[in-house]
Amino acid sequence: MTHIKSTPAAAGLNCLRRLPRVLGTALVACAVNMGGLATGSAQATAAPQSLPTTSLTAGMHLIKAMVADSPEERSTGLMFRTEMAANEGMLFVFDDPAQQCFWMKNTLLPLSAAFVADDGTVVNIEDMKPQSLDSHCSKAPVRYVLEMNKGWFAKKGIRAGSKLAGGPFR
Repeated sequence: MTHIKSTPAAAGLNCLRRLPRVLGTALVACAVNMGGLATGSAQATAAPQSLPTTSLTAGMHLIKAMVADSPEERSTGLMFRTEMAANEGMLFVFDDPAQQCFWMKNTLLPLSAAFVADDGTVVNIEDMKPQSLDSHCSKAPVRYVLEMNKGWFAKKGIRAGSKLAGGPFR
């Protein structure tokens, strides 16, 4: 998945702008992005990212979601991942509610994206094909998008109007 496509140069510059705020391993991510910029190599960003997780629930179903809350993390999303456990996903967190649109360049797994309002209400769910530039958008302004393996929401009976809890949805 990706929300905003970023070049290695843009990712490196964005990372430099954030340096006063970053700590620990985030500095390594900046170095990796800048390494790709210096060498012109796309390999610096060709690996799945590992991010902190949060626990969410959808009804009685527990979800372990990586949290992508910076522009760089959201841009990479679940790209380059070849597998994902059944109840794992990624929660994309944006600063402000807006129409969010996602596409699947460099994403190898088929995914479903739930566009979620601030109170945890699912606005709409879109199934997405791997390695596609087709755009999938929220039907209303949202701050959160939860990506899971394709069909996960349907199998669990989660649809528009369902509520998520945990993480930011207290």
